[in-house]
Amino acid sequence: MADSENGLGTQMMRYARVGRSMGGLAAKMAGERYLGVKIDRDDHARDLRAALGGLKGPLMKVAQILSTIPEALPKEYAQELAQLQADAPSMGPAFVKRRMMSELGPAWRRKFDSFDREAASAASLGQVHRATDHDGNRLACKLQYPDMKSAVDADLRQLKLIFSIYRRYDKSIDTSNIHAEIGDRLREELDYRLEAKHMALYRLMLADEPGVHVPEVYPDLSTDRLLTMNWLDGKRLLDWKDAPIEERNTLATNMFRAWYVPFYGYGVIHGDPHLGNYTVRDDLTINLLDYGCIRSFRPTFVGSVIDLYRAIRDDDRELAVHAYESWGFEGLNNEVIDTLNLWAAFVYAPLLEDRPRRIQEFGDDGVYGKDVAERVHRELKERGGVTPPREFVFMDRAAIGLGGVFLHLKSEINWYRMFHEMIEDFDADTMAERQKQAFNEAGVPLP
Repeated sequence: MADSENGLGTQMMRYARVGRSMGGLAAKMAGERYLGVKIDRDDHARDLRAALGGLKGPLMKVAQILSTIPEALPKEYAQELAQLQADAPSMGPAFVKRRMMSELGPAWRRKFDSFDREAASAASLGQVHRATDHDGNRLACKLQYPDMKSAVDADLRQLKLIFSIYRRYDKSIDTSNIHAEIGDRLREELDYRLEAKHMALYRLMLADEPGVHVPEVYPDLSTDRLLTMNWLDGKRLLDWKDAPIEERNTLATNMFRAWYVPFYGYGVIHGDPHLGNYTVRDDLTINLLDYGCIRSFRPTFVGSVIDLYRAIRDDDRELAVHAYESWGFEGLNNEVIDTLNLWAAFVYAPLLEDRPRRIQEFGDDGVYGKDVAERVHRELKERGGVTPPREFVFMDRAAIGLGGVFLHLKSEINWYRMFHEMIEDFDADTMAERQKQAFNEAGVPLP
């Protein structure tokens, strides 16, 4: 069967399955709201996860993203969606042969010394194969599934339906900007040439960070939908969750710097701290493997992130309002500002005291930030709701995702000092020049 036929059949099955689940959700939530008929949300959330869990493609990626954005969906659904794994079943050798031929031509196999047609790993938008070149270099070839653009467009329509159903039931969070931001990042993630440029950018930004390794791209073996890079050996981060505290602290430090040196130095955040996107070497350094979900910001926005920290630290309400408005929050009143400050105080809490601290101090319930998110959601609902700006989506995802990593590691670090080392010399104009130079060298568009 041709790839396009297989893609069409798979998509029809996908939409029928998810459509039934969404239709059931709409009916049940309408019954709960208008008729007072209580539904078992835990049971329905498990049904929703079952509908999504066997799917390969962007909808699974969306589910993983939503599971870390506080209260974008009801907590029962977020908790179930958080369990979706990116390691989906891989496509077989016949599929791989057709896809490689379409990317590198009929003689594609001659370009490699060896190529394993069985996937080493498979995720939501593509799968990775081991290979070697004629010089003996070990390679990782990330091959995109067929028809992903149409799948992304269709799945974003499904997402809009999910959001609209929930919005009718609960108006505390306006998800319009969340949908737009997720859509832009997902479409970018399909462009492997852009991902290669992001990889080059990260090699520049992290050049002085010995604790983080970035793969090197092989341009002659890469296309829009095939990304070939050198293979980096490593193990899962969770293999170290019971290691001595010194090792766990080293890992947490390397993870913190991998995410925040680029942000506070260049205005760039890696928006997907999913456990499958990095591995750990025996020397406790980090391999950062995936660069599909990268978000760039203007230096003035980075300045407003620092302003919000200082506002929370110094209890400076006027500065907090300025920071929220700089982020893009609109129509703020005193009650909504108080509620947003609850969330900001939680996010910045580990950075507020100059001493070693465990993330467990700020939430050890298995879902980092869940209790605070529920309180924020409840108060926003009472006060008329809020529209999170687009810039909020992946900044928040990175912070909460990393908090979950540190929760697993039970690390005890002076987060205050690490953070202040990064921001003490911040100047928006200086960052703008540094950002322009690095982005131009990597070929990445400026934000």
